[in-house]
Amino acid sequence: MTTLAGKTLFITGASRGIGLAIGMRAARDGANIVIAAKSDVPNPKLPGTIHSAAAAIEAAGGNALAIRCDIREEDQVLDAVRQTVARFGGVDILVNNASAIWLRGALDTPMKRFDLMQQVNARGTFLCAQACLPHLLKASNPHILTLAPPPSLAPKWWAPHTGYTLAKMGMSFVTLGLAAEFAGKGVAINALWPRTLIATDALNMIPGVSAANGRKPQIMADAAHAILTQPSRAATGQFFIDDEVLHAAGITDLSGYALDPSQPLLPDLFLE
Repeated sequence: MTTLAGKTLFITGASRGIGLAIGMRAARDGANIVIAAKSDVPNPKLPGTIHSAAAAIEAAGGNALAIRCDIREEDQVLDAVRQTVARFGGVDILVNNASAIWLRGALDTPMKRFDLMQQVNARGTFLCAQACLPHLLKASNPHILTLAPPPSLAPKWWAPHTGYTLAKMGMSFVTLGLAAEFAGKGVAINALWPRTLIATDALNMIPGVSAANGRKPQIMADAAHAILTQPSRAATGQFFIDDEVLHAAGITDLSGYALDPSQPLLPDLFLE
C-alpha cells in the first residue's frame, strides 16, 4: 500500500506543527483526518487552531473533522472517538502527537507543570490508544504511531529535566507495552522520533535554541507516511528515526528539509 486514500487518521495535537504536517501529508492522499486538539480559539503565542488546520486539510484534498479535545479528559477522548466513528465509520490510524514540554531541573519544575506532562504525554497516549483500539482491531491495516524516542535509561537524558524525560519516556514505554500486548493481533504499534530538532513552535520552549538549526516538520510527515502505508503486520514495537525511515524508502537527499541550509543542524534530545 502506498497511499492513505480513504483511511481515517485520529491525530492528537494536530492543530499545528508535526501533527498538522502528518495530517496534511495524509490529506494529499485523500485521507480522513480527525484533528483532536485543545486549540479552538486563536492563541497569540501559538498560531493555528483546530479550525484553521481543518481548512488546510480540506484544501489539501482530505476530509477533516475538527474536535476540541483535551486528552487528559477521558470523557472528551471517548466522545471524540465516537464522533470519528459516526462521521467516518471507524478508525484506521491513531497518531499520538500531543505532548507537553518543560525542560527544567527538579527545583525549577512546578508540580502543576510536572502533572501536566505526565497526564498529556504518557497517560494521554495510553488513553487514546485504549479508546481507539476496539476500532483499530476491526480495521484492515491498523496503526498506532506515537511521537516518542527510543527508550533510554542514560542518566545524561534524565539529569537536566527528570520530569520531561519521565513523561516522554512514558510514551515510549506505553508503545513498548502495547506493541507486546497486541503482537499477533495485526495492529502495528510503533514510535517515531526526529534525528534533529524540528522547526516548530515547541522550540520556543527551549532557551537558546533557534528554529534555523532544525528541519521542517515535513520530514516527520514523510517518515510517518512511509510507516503508515506499510502492512501493519510488517513491523511493530519499533522505535523509528525519521532519516532512517526515509533512507529505507530510497530518499537519501534530505537537504530540502533544512529550514535554513546555511545553519548547522542540532540533534534532538534522547539520541546518541
